Amino acid sequence: MNRQEYSDTYARENESRIAHREFLLQGVEKLTLFHDTFMKVVLNDIEVCQYVIRILMDDPTIEIVDVRNQYRLARLTSKDSILDILAEDSRGRFYNLEIQRDTTPDHPRRTRLYGAMVDGEYLQKGEDYDAMPEVYVIYISRTDLWKTGDMETPVEKYLKGQSEQYDDGQHVIYVNAAVDDGSKKAALLHYFKTADPDDMSQGPLSRRVRYLKREEGGLNEMCEYSQRIYNGGKEEGLALGRREGISEGLQQGRREGLSEGKSEGQLLMRKAMILSMKESGIDEAMIEKILKNVQNNKELQQA
Repeated sequence: MNRQEYSDTYARENESRIAHREFLLQGVEKLTLFHDTFMKVVLNDIEVCQYVIRILMDDPTIEIVDVRNQYRLARLTSKDSILDILAEDSRGRFYNLEIQRDTTPDHPRRTRLYGAMVDGEYLQKGEDYDAMPEVYVIYISRTDLWKTGDMETPVEKYLKGQSEQYDDGQHVIYVNAAVDDGSKKAALLHYFKTADPDDMSQGPLSRRVRYLKREEGGLNEMCEYSQRIYNGGKEEGLALGRREGISEGLQQGRREGLSEGKSEGQLLMRKAMILSMKESGIDEAMIEKILKNVQNNKELQQA
């Protein structure tokens, strides 16, 4: 292995913390805000997240009071969701920022699920429906998903034949970095594609990116976050392995159980036959001869 190309295998084999740290940090300079891991670290900062949301929402008055990355919404009997970024403003409105996944087969249903999960999470038992918060799902993509030629495509709902919007408090906005219309949003999304630490055009966002890519404290933060992702991936892999092992064990158990059950059934049947013949007055020598004939016939049938 080339010692300049660090890998986790190399780090573990050499028990070198330096090598493991460099493994975790390799490629940081090339990361963009379309790499969801890097985006989550960058936007997990109230000032930076507020800057991005204000531009995307065309509203400079928005005040973000809390932000979470990799925010898990769990359900006991249905699919969990992990939101890229979930932020709340001073008016109790929620903003879910999601980055396009190349592997997502159905973008509309992904946004539908996430919006519904936020709705369910923040309507408390006993509250009326009008207590549901306004939820904005902002879906950021590299490509023009809907081929509209527009940088921004809000989803609008109307009753059939009516011009007035149907407002249920849930809003979905698609924005893409493929169309440059000269707006502040387009400039922001262009920056998402580059995340150039020497480009200081995006205020607090640029400062945060430069800090994470160039300064020691930022590199340490990236390393710690990468370690959590790495450990989480290991734990998830172990859990998956355990589940698969349990499943395989259950299948093996079923097979062994069937085999044991069959053997036990045959033993009970043999005992019942012996008891029945004894009660009929057949002596033990004859019983043994009959059972031997039964066994021979069975072996002939299986041959």
